[in-house]
Amino acid sequence: MQHIDLPSRRRFLRQTFAFSAASMATSLASCGRGIIGDPDGAAHLLILGDWGAISQHLDQSSVAAAMQSYVRQQGLNLQALLMLGDNFYGELGSVSSSRWKTQFEDMYPRSVFNCPAYAIPGNHDYIQDEGILRYDVELQYAKMIKTRWVMPSQFYRFTFPAFDPLVTIIALDSNVPFPDGSTQQGAFLTMTAEQRQIQLDWLTSELEKPLDTPFLVIMGHHPLYSNGPHGDNAALIRDWDPLFRQKNVHVYLAGHDHDLQHLEFEGHPTSFFCSGGGGADLYKLVVLPEKRGPYANKAFGFSHLEVTPTLMTLRHISKDGVILHAFTKTPDNKLTILA
Repeated sequence: MQHIDLPSRRRFLRQTFAFSAASMATSLASCGRGIIGDPDGAAHLLILGDWGAISQHLDQSSVAAAMQSYVRQQGLNLQALLMLGDNFYGELGSVSSSRWKTQFEDMYPRSVFNCPAYAIPGNHDYIQDEGILRYDVELQYAKMIKTRWVMPSQFYRFTFPAFDPLVTIIALDSNVPFPDGSTQQGAFLTMTAEQRQIQLDWLTSELEKPLDTPFLVIMGHHPLYSNGPHGDNAALIRDWDPLFRQKNVHVYLAGHDHDLQHLEFEGHPTSFFCSGGGGADLYKLVVLPEKRGPYANKAFGFSHLEVTPTLMTLRHISKDGVILHAFTKTPDNKLTILA
């Protein structure tokens, strides 16, 4: 197993906390716009996972085109993209790779998506190309001038909108060591045990802070619970589920299984929302939604997160622009299925 260079614990924590406190304003300014809500007071974000296929881009292009049409037809003042990992399948190389232009900058053009694209790594981003971790390349690309790609650290926190924020979002690296403690399986690497503990300590600390927005969302690549072939993630359930319950996290966003899902569990405050239909080959569902749901669908698509001071709405949209499933949550976690 090849060694992955990591910053020192002290420097790593210092960089991460510094970003959480100050750096987001710089990232937003670099996108050429501030973040302001719609006239009705809503914040709008589109969600996309598992999108950077290498063999062919037809499905990624179809989903991206549907996203553009949706923004125009709905007249959205779109304020962010949330990129849920597996950003690049196959060799990425460096920040100068043409794939950045063809599969990110041009695929999701600034003319429509003139907003930050907050990104986290998936398991395919934890593969090395000629000794270089794709995730490290993605971190470096975030430092490029004028890019909308925002990936400042292994984990970070931000709020939307910038003024009178409505939702707090905590972005996490879900590539924790496997349940047996190993940090490599085939080509896939994970963070180290030390990194896992640093992130878990940070997450615990962040969730202890008073929430100054009506809603709290956490995003990671791997689902805690999934009806797809990857199934439930024992390591994340062990580490994160107790915190989600204790702190009444409204929604957990994930990808990894190439489908669209929404799972609810009796007595659990968190809605588990999977948006993994961004363009990679689809996966067959293992558990049908009538057994564990309310929704799961083997479909290409993206998702829409809309937040007002009193209501959060999440929608799954197909690559044909059809709203497949939608639900709302209130700040006190009252759930209503819309479609």
